[in-house]
Amino acid sequence: MYELIILARLMQRPAHGYLIAKIINHIIGPYTKMSNGRLYPLLARLEKDGLITIAREPTLCPHGGRPMRAYEITETGQKRFYTLMLDTTANPGEYQKIFAQKACYLHLLEPIERLHIIDHYITYCQTHIHHKTNEAEDIRLKAPGWGDEWEFMQDRVINMLHHSTNQWQLELAWATQLRDQEVATIFSEQTENTSTSIN
Repeated sequence: MYELIILARLMQRPAHGYLIAKIINHIIGPYTKMSNGRLYPLLARLEKDGLITIAREPTLCPHGGRPMRAYEITETGQKRFYTLMLDTTANPGEYQKIFAQKACYLHLLEPIERLHIIDHYITYCQTHIHHKTNEAEDIRLKAPGWGDEWEFMQDRVINMLHHSTNQWQLELAWATQLRDQEVATIFSEQTENTSTSIN
């Protein structure tokens, strides 16, 4: 996920390590932090892999002082960014967090690619809702036969599953809203292009 955030930031403009760390920490905080001890080895690896390079022009320190070494994305890095954005199979257990980052950078993709990513996430949310709902019902029906301990716990477990279902329904509503916005944008652009070609 950190690789995606770094490449996405550099897709827009060069940045120095201080700014990259600040952006990452804004995103992943408050309890998780990207330390310099983790960031700079990652930047070094991305540079070694040819995904980023040192920018020809250094950037100014945000609080004055000497210019700071900045990084910029390479053509190989741009290809890697698109690969990461369009990948919907890696780390399925963490994909909720990954999609939240992708949603910030959808504007860097083509319309059909944006819809593909959003549609996949809608299905991902629906799958979680279906699974949690079925599990809750399965426990309700079968727990009485699992012994006194399970019968005592079943209401608590079902309550937790209902809570999780509600969270996924919020995710689904958000993803659906993103899709509606994308469709409206695409329709508006097509209408504008048609009008321009007629004139």
